[in-house]
Amino acid sequence: MFQATRAPYKCDQEFTMNVDGTDQKLVSTGRGRTTCGYFSPDGQRLIYASTHLDSPDCPPPPNRAEGYVWAIYSSFDIFSAKLDGTDIKRLTNAAGYDAEGTISPDGKKIVFTSTRDGDLELYDMNLDGTGQRRLTHDLGYDGGAWHSQDSQWIVWRANRPKTPQEVARYKELFAKDLLMPSKMELFTMRSDGTEQLQITSNGAANFAPYFHPNGRQIIFASNMNDPRGGNFDLFLINRDGSGLQQVTFDQSFDGFPMFSPDGKKIVWESNRDAKNPGDTNIFIADWVE
Repeated sequence: MFQATRAPYKCDQEFTMNVDGTDQKLVSTGRGRTTCGYFSPDGQRLIYASTHLDSPDCPPPPNRAEGYVWAIYSSFDIFSAKLDGTDIKRLTNAAGYDAEGTISPDGKKIVFTSTRDGDLELYDMNLDGTGQRRLTHDLGYDGGAWHSQDSQWIVWRANRPKTPQEVARYKELFAKDLLMPSKMELFTMRSDGTEQLQITSNGAANFAPYFHPNGRQIIFASNMNDPRGGNFDLFLINRDGSGLQQVTFDQSFDGFPMFSPDGKKIVWESNRDAKNPGDTNIFIADWVE
């Protein structure tokens, strides 16, 4: 599944396609803004976040006068639908932002980010939206979470302000429904929220972590070699934070990596070989140990 803006749609929508890129089909409503599409493990349904219940129009872009920031749209809720986009079911209805949902490989839980308790925290719920519970409790952004292949662990990105100045800036932006993602560290925890551990401490923008099927390693994107720029590469790290290895070395953007279930293929997005500056395309490669 992928997200795209394409005429006649005014804002990002969710599409499905075959592995070779053919047969692209709209599966979201075509209204509002959508994000974070994800297939259920049985391949029968998908989830995504959308603002379409609030308005058919695209919500305004973030105010870049504040710098490079993300908008935290309070009208986002998470929905489930069949693969053809029908049978839409609303899974969240709390006030505030609910998005960034992914499904555990065993098909039992959805982990997601919400502002329902006054901060950007991680929560999980059953596949039908019941049993919603909070997993993180520290000030700052927690999001972009994924389960390990055995569904026993979660890895995610977090921005945890420490100094009084950082805390004040975070709260100032949060009050405006904005987030500055320039510094993100990676964390792991048990799927029930216990044994939380920070596994990176480089002060860079580390994001899009994803477990290798072996459960011991995590691949992610980072600009740790270019902290003030946009040269993101892929890196591999052990679940305990040891064994950091660089995987890609292109002088542009590489991000959003994922492994195939058997660990033999890797797919990611990159600006390399772009026809136009900034164009992002999907790449796939063999993974060789």
